[in-house]
Amino acid sequence: YGKNTIKFLRLHREGKKHFVKEVQVCTHLRLTSAQEYLEGNNSLVIPTDTIKNIVLVLAKKNGIPSLEQFAIDICNHFMTTFCQVMYVKTYVQEVPWQRLHENGVPHIHSFICVPDGIRFCEAEQCRNGPLIVFAGIKDLKLMKATQSGFEGFYKNEHTTLPERHDRILCGELFCKWSYGECKDFDFDCTWNKIRECILEAFSGPPDCGEYSPSYQKTVNCIQMLVLSKVSQVQVIEVVLNNTFYNVLDMKNLGLTNEKEVLIPVEAPYGSCACTLGRKKFFEA
Repeated sequence: YGKNTIKFLRLHREGKKHFVKEVQVCTHLRLTSAQEYLEGNNSLVIPTDTIKNIVLVLAKKNGIPSLEQFAIDICNHFMTTFCQVMYVKTYVQEVPWQRLHENGVPHIHSFICVPDGIRFCEAEQCRNGPLIVFAGIKDLKLMKATQSGFEGFYKNEHTTLPERHDRILCGELFCKWSYGECKDFDFDCTWNKIRECILEAFSGPPDCGEYSPSYQKTVNCIQMLVLSKVSQVQVIEVVLNNTFYNVLDMKNLGLTNEKEVLIPVEAPYGSCACTLGRKKFFEA
């Protein structure tokens, strides 16, 4: 049981310069006994209102140095404070505020909400067990206008999809990864590096791009690049929900349409998902 959707804005000041972190937190606990379920005995139950207040107090006292560290702080607090807590899991999601720039100059106290993907993390721990930290990005919408196709696929009497060697590749990406030992590295720097890997693998070199023969291959390229460049990542899950665009037939308007006007296909849409990890992780 626990408390969902604890929303707050943490404001930090350094002189005239302001820093903001707006987050949404979900914290769930498992107790050593199920007596509240089986017997109606609530003596060990930490009220969800108390859970909410603890999260807010930790934000006030510790700040939010990174989403992952804040989730770790919450887990550590419940494990060290309440002997009846057997398991704790915390999810933290950030509102994508970015500092506003005017003529290239960063503003000291103004921000803009930029929907270029939502950062999140999870931390979970069992008593006498290791602390496990996940991080990720969701609702990241990506598009490449060319350098994508889909050919040579299996066909039977139900196949109507034509082969394409030049199409738009567009999708909404969900990516979640797990870390190894969470010590002595910068969570913010690592998250930004992984995000750069995702964008690089999706798009290819800026001057020419890179051909994608399928959404599945693009998903694999993202995972392989992250695992090759970020040693802290042990397992990475990627889900790419596809958005398709059909070329509009404009013959009845007396026009030819050479892939200049396209209509998005809202539903149904395709989805590709894969979880990839280092061999030592799966052997363990």
